[in-house]
This record gives sequence, structure tokens and C-alpha cells, in this order.
Amino acid sequence: MNKFEEKTINTTSIYEGKVVDLRVAEVSLPNGKTAKRELIKHPGAVAVIPITKDNKIVLVEQFRKPLEKSLVEIPAGKVEIGEAPEVTARRELEEETGYTTNELSFVTSFYTSPGFADELMHIYITDELEKMDTQPESDEDEFVEVLELTLEEAKELVEQERIHDAKTNYAILYLHALGR
Repeated sequence: MNKFEEKTINTTSIYEGKVVDLRVAEVSLPNGKTAKRELIKHPGAVAVIPITKDNKIVLVEQFRKPLEKSLVEIPAGKVEIGEAPEVTARRELEEETGYTTNELSFVTSFYTSPGFADELMHIYITDELEKMDTQPESDEDEFVEVLELTLEEAKELVEQERIHDAKTNYAILYLHALGR
């Protein structure tokens, strides 16, 4: 047993949604006391670092309601039940950017907010992009603008906090470390 482990006494489902489920767990702490934990259950997500033939990063700008502002991000989306992350990566790349690829390389996975959520984000990279002849239909409630930026231009957006999410900041740092 892990010396920090918290044993679940009971769990109450508060909300089951399209993207997340909210639960409250009562747990027994290592010191014998009890506490409540608010938990977000998420099926997982995938993001792609797409690089064009002229070495530009394909990003999307979209409004993020929890923040009440638009952010510029790498294309990403939720893994559907039973869907392999590589399939999600290709689907999201196509839906959000109009590019496709047959070459996806796995970069890393990380938990986005382990203090309250179990969302596992998988990151892929590709520099083998092909523009699609026809734009696939995007989600009916998703509105994005595609941007193609150099790494230096993307770094400027980080400084301006227009790129301000973990996955895209990771992508920019990763490309910087690679010397792209």
C-alpha cells in the first residue's frame, strides 16, 4: 500500500455530461481522518503538433467559455469511447484544420489536472501534412479559425497570453527544444 493512498469510502455521482462526469468521493486519509474529494472523470484527450512543409505550426483559435476569451491552441479533442488515441488525433486534425496525415509520432502523455481530474492527454507530432480536398464537417458547436505560424510567431503569442494552455505551451517548448 502506498503511504499516501486515500481509500474511497463512498462516491456520489453529481452530474454526467457530454464531456465530463462530476463525482464527490468520501475518502479515508492516511492519518485515519476522512475528507471529501471532488472528482472530474474524463475519457481522455489527444492533441497534435502539426508542422507544414514550410515549417509552420498549424494552430486553431477558438473561444473558451470557462475563460471568457479566445485562445490559440494546437488541434485537440476528446477520445471517443473505444477509439484509439491515434484515430482521435487524425480525426481532430482533419476536423479542425482541414489537413490530414498518414504519419503520426507519439510524443508523450500527461495528466492535465491531477488534483481533481483523471483526464490523460496524449500528444502526437506530424510534419507529413496533406491539405484535404474538402473540409470535413466539424462539430456543430465548434467554431475555429486556422492559423499557420512560425515558432517565433507562436512564442510571441505565448508572451501575449493568446497561447495560454498547457498542451500548446508544451508543444511550443517541445519544438523549441528540437530546434525547429
